[in-house]
Amino acid sequence: MTRTTLAARLAAAVVTGGLLLTGCSAGQDAPAASSSRPAGVAEADVTFAQAMLPHHQQAVEMAGLADGRSQDPAVLDLASRIAAGQEPEIDVLTGWLADWGQDVPSGDGMAGVDHGDSGHGGADGMMTDQDTAALEAASGPEFDRLFLDQMIEHHTGAVTMARAEIEDGEFADAVDMATGIAATQDAEIAEMERLLAAVDR
Repeated sequence: MTRTTLAARLAAAVVTGGLLLTGCSAGQDAPAASSSRPAGVAEADVTFAQAMLPHHQQAVEMAGLADGRSQDPAVLDLASRIAAGQEPEIDVLTGWLADWGQDVPSGDGMAGVDHGDSGHGGADGMMTDQDTAALEAASGPEFDRLFLDQMIEHHTGAVTMARAEIEDGEFADAVDMATGIAATQDAEIAEMERLLAAVDR
């Protein structure tokens, strides 16, 4: 092998090696650049907070409609407890999203969501505009029936979201909140089913 040929091959090897190193470096840096979440915060944690925040806001606003529309002390007590339990969690969820540098959903919980013409919420249990209008227009036993029926669906959606966070979340405080939500709202669903049965008698 001549000295010229050897030199050419070495030069080619250096160029090829440099390209490989550059490619590896870019590949290693890509995950860090693509994620703006802090360490210890999973995508599931962000999804949970961003979904549960407007869900809680809507529940609190639904609960607020009971005053002046329901005459059932048990329904009024339930609505008061729902609002008291979820309002502090709204502040916590908002703080987490801000700390994580993530978008905070707008706070118009009673704006309703569009699930087509069915008039019923989706898998998350969120009320539609039709649901909201019907609840606002009702009073007495009619309100109680609508409120309980809609809140059962709403709570069922929250429990589903909470269980997903328990399964996939990494941020310990969010997992703890989800565990509490699942337990509390499961119990409230059972309570509301009993109240609904009494209203329908």
